[in-house]
Amino acid sequence: MLIFIEILIFSYFLYVVSYTTFFSLSAKFYKQPKFHSNTRQQVLPTFCVLIPAYKEDTVIVASAIDALRQSYPIESYKVVVIADGFKPQTLMQLRALPIKVFEVSFQNSTKVKALNCAFQNLSGKFDYAVILDADNMMSPNFLRRLSELFSTGKYQAVQGQRKAKNDQTTLAYLDGVSEAVNNQIYRQGTSAAGLSSSINGSGIAVNYTILKTIMRDMDSVGGFDRELELLLIKQGIKVNYAKDAVIYDEKVSNSGAFQNQRIRWIASQYFYLRKYFFSGMASLLKGDITYFNSAILRNIQLPRLLNIGLLTVLTIGLFFLRE
Repeated sequence: MLIFIEILIFSYFLYVVSYTTFFSLSAKFYKQPKFHSNTRQQVLPTFCVLIPAYKEDTVIVASAIDALRQSYPIESYKVVVIADGFKPQTLMQLRALPIKVFEVSFQNSTKVKALNCAFQNLSGKFDYAVILDADNMMSPNFLRRLSELFSTGKYQAVQGQRKAKNDQTTLAYLDGVSEAVNNQIYRQGTSAAGLSSSINGSGIAVNYTILKTIMRDMDSVGGFDRELELLLIKQGIKVNYAKDAVIYDEKVSNSGAFQNQRIRWIASQYFYLRKYFFSGMASLLKGDITYFNSAILRNIQLPRLLNIGLLTVLTIGLFFLRE
């Protein structure tokens, strides 16, 4: 029995190391998505920048103002804040800006509900939608870079590179390092290998009509980005990674918030692993490695810190069992 457990544990860690090594090396062969020089003369695509926010009074006004500072014609994009649980004075400040504000209230607030509310109430035509978190800030050329990529007609979904906006505390610094590692393996590495980049939850841009249609049938409570990626792949759409389209994200500085965030992420990871396990296995039989990777190979792994801790505990435990 013990030898069976040892083989099982060894096989799991061999898989994790092999997966990480393969995509880490693949990332070295990543090439920035190209665009034709004449795309600058074409009609510029229009963007809807969606910022769903729940009780983010301390950061939302600054984020909304920053979103208006793109090196992209203001008539070609609209900033939309979906405000849930905001104070009256915050709403007043937001409505003084040249943006669209939707005030919402849900019994159980989720990002999916907020986004669907915006899609249902927005007027006007947009070519692409960009999803941000309330504390995100786009690099000044973020929309212009996306415009260049989408104008080629090769892409329907693009994930930008998220970087840490703050690193003043140890936790924030570690969170930023974790983000950089994820960028290297799960976005840059998978894109270089011809698979779909993982979606971060923000800094993602998708064809507006496609995103609106997919979101309409979603009811995700947490980790909506994992499900969105799988539903896009089901429609034959790979998420491409644009390393030079940078977005800055506020990293967690409080240990309690850090722990709660990781617990939510792990819970959503294994929720979607269970939900899409059988369809993921079926995709392998059909030769669809992209879907299989996003549904199973990536989600079946424990977080890196847990892997390190588990490996240490098991090594010590098995040593004493053998004694």
